[in-house]
Amino acid sequence: MHRRPLNDLFDRYAAFWPDEAPLVARFRAFVAAHTDCLVRTCLVGHITASAWIEDDVGARCLLLHHKKLGRWLQLGGHVDGEPHVEHAALREAQEESGMRAFGFVHWGAALVPLDLDVHPIPARRDEPAHEHWDVRFWLRAAPGQDLVRPDEANDLRWVTVGELPQLTTEASVLRLPQKAALLARRSTLRIC
Repeated sequence: MHRRPLNDLFDRYAAFWPDEAPLVARFRAFVAAHTDCLVRTCLVGHITASAWIEDDVGARCLLLHHKKLGRWLQLGGHVDGEPHVEHAALREAQEESGMRAFGFVHWGAALVPLDLDVHPIPARRDEPAHEHWDVRFWLRAAPGQDLVRPDEANDLRWVTVGELPQLTTEASVLRLPQKAALLARRSTLRIC
């Protein structure tokens, strides 16, 4: 399985988030140790992709209340073998929101993930406990699109960043708007 695009993303991420070098090293080691890291049949864990989605003006973010996990999360899921994980993040955003038009938020010369996160997934039926190695991107939704709640969600809604703590205490979710705000203050953003 071709992992070079993923490692290129890690290179760019490490350049923008130098304080997270140990986390990047963990991701690199996981990818190097598991040639099948891009498919869910890698039972110890696998790469996933998700998206921090804002409305067209950046005033609200989109969260999904996941049925299986019982938590409010950003939209995302399995990459299913896609070596360009940003394509998987976009696909998941489209599938889980019902919206079609998004742009990636860029702050460098090339696309950089907004965040990396490793989190445990509990055992369920025939699936053992494992880890999701999540590569997270920042998306903006084009205006005038209707939301369509997917079957795997109890709810799907736009919320302000101020409302987030009422829905979740998940540090990995609360970290996303903080990183986006930091980048907005120190970088020139463009939507592609």
